[in-house]
Order: sequence, then C-alpha cells, then structure tokens
Amino acid sequence: LYRASQAGVSIDLIVRGICCLRPGIPGVSENIRVRGQVGRFLEHSRIFCFGNNGNEEIYLGSADMMQRNLNSRVEALFPIEDPVLCEAIRDRVLQPYLADTVNTYELLSDGVYVRVKPEPGEPLFDCQAWFIKHPLIEPETEDNGFGTSALPSGS
Repeated sequence: LYRASQAGVSIDLIVRGICCLRPGIPGVSENIRVRGQVGRFLEHSRIFCFGNNGNEEIYLGSADMMQRNLNSRVEALFPIEDPVLCEAIRDRVLQPYLADTVNTYELLSDGVYVRVKPEPGEPLFDCQAWFIKHPLIEPETEDNGFGTSALPSGS
C-alpha cells in the first residue's frame, strides 16, 4: 500500500480496530486514509474495491488479508462480476461507510485516532443505523422460493 501511495494511488481503508499503517507521511503514505469504525455491528465487511484505472473491481473476502490468516487458515477472496451488484456494494455499503460521522475515527500520521466530524452545517450520519433501514438484500415482491433478492429496490 505504501508503494501504491507513492505512485499516486488514493487509498481508503476502513478498519474495525488497530491498523499498523501510518497514513499521511509525506513521500510515503500521503495518499492513504485510515478510518476506524466501532459501532453496533461486531463483525464488519471484507470488501476490497480497486479503481484499476477506471476498470473498477470489487472482491469480497472471508478474512482480513493478514499473513497469519493466509498462512494458517483456509480463507476465500472472490470477485464480484455482476455490474449491478458491484454498483450496489459500492453505493450502498462502501460509500455509507466512508460518509459515517458517528462511529468513525481517522488515524493520523502520529498514530493518534481523532473522531470524524461532519462539515459545518451537515447532519451526523450513522452508517450502521442507515444499513438497518436500507438493507442491501430486500424482500422479493414475488415468491421465487428464496424470499430475497440481492438487487436494490432503489429506495
């Protein structure tokens, strides 16, 4: 990630707990932003979204991509190939996480976390409360035997 930052790639990390990267160091990690979120949900998504020079790729995974997880456990990481589902994950999961101003702290280059606050005049936004009101998987209007659909209804 440091090399990508040095090459000019913008990187947003959304972590649940500790992050050993140091963002915002000139010449090293000035393009990395680390946001920690702790709220109502104990578990968090393992979503990897790569801009890929305009050819966006999204992957879902079963674990954090840490050496201890990859070397001594069976983990899975898979691409989301359906463009509609990619858009739904980006717009209805990743963007709300990045917009959160209730449960989010930003990691500074000195290792200190500071609470993220809304811009003056902007309301607080709690992504986890928003997720409860706007589930990605919504009930079907027709009974297809499964009872749910991964496609958003647009609400």
